Amino acid sequence: MSEVDFNVNAVSREETGKADVRRLRRTGGVPGVIYGGKGKPVSITMQQNEMIRHLQDDAFYSHILNIEVDGKAERVILKDLQRHPFRLDILHMDFLRVVKGQKLTVTVPLHFVNEDKAPGLDEGGIAQHVIQEVEISVLPKNLPEFIEVDMTGLNIGDSVHLSDLVMPEGAELLVLAHGGEDQTVANIMVPRKEVEPEEETEAPEASEVPAANQKDDADEDKSDD
Repeated sequence: MSEVDFNVNAVSREETGKADVRRLRRTGGVPGVIYGGKGKPVSITMQQNEMIRHLQDDAFYSHILNIEVDGKAERVILKDLQRHPFRLDILHMDFLRVVKGQKLTVTVPLHFVNEDKAPGLDEGGIAQHVIQEVEISVLPKNLPEFIEVDMTGLNIGDSVHLSDLVMPEGAELLVLAHGGEDQTVANIMVPRKEVEPEEETEAPEASEVPAANQKDDADEDKSDD
């Protein structure tokens, strides 16, 4: 992939207090910070409309970005994003500087492909996506937009695990690199069968006893007198 596919415009800011940030947001600004590498952290301001437009593209989350601050360009990745709990408004964005030759730790989405080629679906199975994204360590030049999960050939009961994923050159899954469990990424489940409830047979109430039987009971009572 291209190392820089997105251009972000920003200006540096000195005010970092809560009142300043609230005023900034009211005027359509988005506060953020650039950190990492050999440079000092820089507080920045971006435009809400521009950033919302960028974030509509899934690739923005896992691409190297070109962010221009006061006319000076830096290469970064989006490291953290805070949104308003009820609206689409962006509250804050963190960007990590990209250093050539230095590995990045990033979260990359998974794309599930070739489900239509999974025999298990023709047999009535159900495809289940257990994990939606993975954290990897990778050089900037090999940073992928996404990682594919190939579902070709899966039968009912078959699974794809983390160790089955094809990684970019030099990249590694952090969970496996740290000795973690080789988790299931996707599988073909056996369809659940609906069990119809059995009809319960209720004993007839006294008022529902046939009249003939009631007469026999009355005759027995007379014979006892």
